[in-house]
Amino acid sequence: MTGLVVLVVIIVLALLAPVLAPQRMLDVTQLLDSPRYAPPSAEHPFGTDHQGREIWVRMLWGARVSLVVGFAATAMSMIIGTIIGIAAGHFSGWVGGLLMRIVDFFLVLPSLILAIVLAAVLARGVTTIVIAIGLTSWAGTARVVRSQTLSIESRDYVQRARVLGAGHWHIIVKHLLPAVLPLVLANTTLTVGSAIISESTLSFLGLGDTTKQSWGTILKNSMDVSAATSGYWWYVLIPGLAILLVVMAFTLVGRAVESIVNPTLRSR
Repeated sequence: MTGLVVLVVIIVLALLAPVLAPQRMLDVTQLLDSPRYAPPSAEHPFGTDHQGREIWVRMLWGARVSLVVGFAATAMSMIIGTIIGIAAGHFSGWVGGLLMRIVDFFLVLPSLILAIVLAAVLARGVTTIVIAIGLTSWAGTARVVRSQTLSIESRDYVQRARVLGAGHWHIIVKHLLPAVLPLVLANTTLTVGSAIISESTLSFLGLGDTTKQSWGTILKNSMDVSAATSGYWWYVLIPGLAILLVVMAFTLVGRAVESIVNPTLRSR
């Protein structure tokens, strides 16, 4: 519940960013009189950056991009992983074997390195980051879904449907998909946090959209001006703590959903 409350607060603040912090507050041409590197105070709650912009304003707008990338990349990853996982578990023979070799290939490759390559090759932008993260993070989901599919395939009601003449599509849609969706949902909440970390990493490495505010971009800007060694601690600490808080909240919610889906975990 604590994680859920934190997520709801952050999502509401991100949605209200245009109201709480209009876009003009990020326009450096209108901030000529704003102090640079002002520490946190009553006038500047989170301090200011190297261009005089309020850190809290950048954090609000950055939350929108980070959350959108996290949810979109996770949705893409879950869809790919669920489809391939069910297909690999349902179809036997060379089809299932080929799909599992593809899954093993993506599991062996370092997902972050592959995401960096994709983000560097494709045009920079939020969509590119979503594609890069989504295409490199589905293999774990596919493996889990395949294991669950194999377990469901051996149950009596699925065998009965097959004997009565049910086709592949009927078995997948009516029996397999509803049975694996709770597991996918639990895995989704855990994956969003990883996607947000990946987005922050790519933006920190300069592979994100520099025209958009994100928490990773704020960290990159702080590194560019050596904020950590120059005493501007708020420039580094605040976005870092925000990423930590959101990832922890998603992890808490994901573990709770996982314990609901799998009651055997409650006693651990």
